[in-house]
Amino acid sequence: MQLNFKKKVIQATLLCCSILLGTHIHAAEAITVYAAASLTNAMTDLDHLFEKQKKVEVKTSYAGSSTLAKQIEAGAPADVFISADEQWMNYLQNKKLIESNKRVNLLGNRLVLISPKSKPVKIKMDKNFDPSTAFQGKLCTGDTKSVPVGKYGKQALTSLGWWQKLAPRLVETEDVRAALNFVARGECQLGIVYATDAAISKDVTVVGVFPISTHTPIVYPLGLVKNNSTSTAFYQFLQGKQANAVFKKYGFTVLLPAK
Repeated sequence: MQLNFKKKVIQATLLCCSILLGTHIHAAEAITVYAAASLTNAMTDLDHLFEKQKKVEVKTSYAGSSTLAKQIEAGAPADVFISADEQWMNYLQNKKLIESNKRVNLLGNRLVLISPKSKPVKIKMDKNFDPSTAFQGKLCTGDTKSVPVGKYGKQALTSLGWWQKLAPRLVETEDVRAALNFVARGECQLGIVYATDAAISKDVTVVGVFPISTHTPIVYPLGLVKNNSTSTAFYQFLQGKQANAVFKKYGFTVLLPAK
């Protein structure tokens, strides 16, 4: 009887070790992605698709590109980074935190002006138009010093000669989705977001598209964080045909031919 008890103890110990080992292996195989907030819907679909095909967990954090880059610089355990502009990818690459041969310009987007669907604003995207007389209340966009959509927005407003008139009415947010939500709730009468963000909200309407000539091209670079070569498969997956189809579904321009 004592022998049988010892056998059961050994079996239980082996089972616990097996479970712990399995958990460790699963955690080691998980991929951590840091992606610009505007990619939330597309990346959620792609994470699920990759997990289903490869049986590897993908954990994605969404925020403003500036916030994510600073977190990676501080040592956050990211494997893959997708920024909404080249500046923040350059920032990390200059600090030797991105694999130099594992970086590509993946996507493009357009910059648009939105208002609440229930109270649309009439705007002419013209230097001769005075937007300050067309609406009451605030204009929302990302932080114009650090968040890509805010930086693009300031460039566009400056190019059109609108910046000085609208700057006092600006509400600057931590990322583009926060600006979108302010407008969707009617807390801001106008907002500058990406076309892809406007497309996923039933509560806002696009009242203007900024000419491409008014701001630097909107480019989303994809990079592999250094010392994380195990994530190469996901890095390649985001450049493939399935990923291209998902990105196009949400309105992004795909800058690379599918691999």
